Amino acid sequence: MRVLIVEDHDILARAMKMAFTNEGYVVDVVNRCEDGEAATETVSYDIIVLDRGLPDEDGLNLLRRLRDRGDSTPVLLLTARTQVDERIEGLDSGGDDYVAKPVEMEELVARVRALLRRPKSSLDLILRLGNLEYDTRNREVHVGNVIIDVSRRETDVLELLLRRSGRVVPKDVMEEKIYGFDDEVSSNSVEVHISRLRKRLADARASVEIKTRRGIGYIISTGIAADS
Repeated sequence: MRVLIVEDHDILARAMKMAFTNEGYVVDVVNRCEDGEAATETVSYDIIVLDRGLPDEDGLNLLRRLRDRGDSTPVLLLTARTQVDERIEGLDSGGDDYVAKPVEMEELVARVRALLRRPKSSLDLILRLGNLEYDTRNREVHVGNVIIDVSRRETDVLELLLRRSGRVVPKDVMEEKIYGFDDEVSSNSVEVHISRLRKRLADARASVEIKTRRGIGYIISTGIAADS
């Protein structure tokens, strides 16, 4: 899952980035509405955490522009404004939830998880296919009753594949979802993660396979004819 944080308070922004990174999210941070808008035009985010009091303008202006262009990405608003009418204004402008400052990180992360579980997002906490199960909350991969050791990047890849099981996930989409702006990405990074993940699943006798659609991307299934 990839998160965009639009927050100009440096200490708070770094604390939020650390909290989400520790939960396994890929996180990008910008500090102005202008940069937030540019980021959303470049990347398809799973959720946006948006401060209202930004240096260039009110965060609600960015939110309204996102909704006007048809972007339905869940947006959690941060605000130091405690008046009820101001909270209502944020929700009526297209916000999905809000957290008041000072921010409690555990609550913030929990609210993001809750937003991502809403029906329109179809983001279940437990993903299953065949005898494979991935607990997205604890980032544990089970084959049968056995937990297998999988790296963070590999679990990111696995989650993308499981959420689209039976469908091809293009390589460029995979790169977009598992790497942030600050990450160094080599031309074969995705291939390396796929190769290692395949070996781990095969060694654990998982009843699923990850296949390559040459020139397109990857697909996971319990058995499907595909190019290997």
